[in-house]
Amino acid sequence: GVIGTNERSLMANDIRDRITNIFQKRVANPLMRRLPIQTLLETKGRKSGEPRRTPLGGSRVGDQFWFVSEFGEKSQYVKNIQANPAVRVRLNGRWHNGTAHVVPDDDPHERLRSLPQFNSFGVRTFGTNLLTVRVDLTD
Repeated sequence: GVIGTNERSLMANDIRDRITNIFQKRVANPLMRRLPIQTLLETKGRKSGEPRRTPLGGSRVGDQFWFVSEFGEKSQYVKNIQANPAVRVRLNGRWHNGTAHVVPDDDPHERLRSLPQFNSFGVRTFGTNLLTVRVDLTD
């Protein structure tokens, strides 16, 4: 069979997602986690129960922290949130406890416009399945 335009596009997106994921997991995230000012999201591994820390960009608005996942429900941290919404967020070097909520009705493109440009660059550039997440901070 001949591969149609849609299938080719889906295959290209899948390859791009895999390359981006490998780069983030092996290179970018380990470096970014070491920066004391880097915002981190800490979830509990849904299988291991171990803390998983992911560097990300977002914005605190009052007692909420908003960010956009570039791979939506395919992101491991989104899967972890769905299994256990209790998270911690490191903002400006200080950890805050909170409860994370996936917000599928929020417009992630509009949300990105309200977030810091630098931190959201990767999401804007590589994101293929954007999904807004809100963390209600408790301390």
